[in-house]
Amino acid sequence: MTDLATAAPNVTLFNANFSNGSPSNATRRACTTIAATKKWELHSTAQTVSITLTDEDRKAWEACKEALAAFQFSTEEEDKILGKAFGHIHSPYWSEERNEEVPQFEAVSEKLEYLRSLNLSDEDLGKLLKKFPEVLGCSLEDEIRNNVQVLAKEWRIEGKSLRNLLLRNPKVLGYNVDCRGDCMAQCTRCWVRF
Repeated sequence: MTDLATAAPNVTLFNANFSNGSPSNATRRACTTIAATKKWELHSTAQTVSITLTDEDRKAWEACKEALAAFQFSTEEEDKILGKAFGHIHSPYWSEERNEEVPQFEAVSEKLEYLRSLNLSDEDLGKLLKKFPEVLGCSLEDEIRNNVQVLAKEWRIEGKSLRNLLLRNPKVLGYNVDCRGDCMAQCTRCWVRF
């Protein structure tokens, strides 16, 4: 067996035989020393926002961030929400089909107002946007309104039930594929997940 004191810090060799069922103090200290010498790094899945825009586009971007001000997001969170919604940050929801575009204040505001009309408070909308920021990049007519109508017509989900559903599973607002079990490889946008 390799001596614990000379073992590489990132390799844990542990072949101990304990007469009383517990490791000796020397073994515990050696393991603690090895663990303490290992430098731990946090590998987050969060992406850093690095978006290059013209001056005119930057003004439109900042206006859209103002539309998000009611939700008390940090500046970084606002950038990530808009980045994911409009293709500047990769999102599995869009897969590879989303082209980068600059959000427009009127379109973002219109979507937020529609969502508020579904009995969602600003606190509710903040939670929804954190779970599914891509909703701001979805088509209001073709996806969001249509899906709310589908939920009402086919599933009889309206009012408080709709609010609760949207807080639990906001991605339902962006479903635009129904493969009916015959997979079309767009699972992040498919009604089968519902």
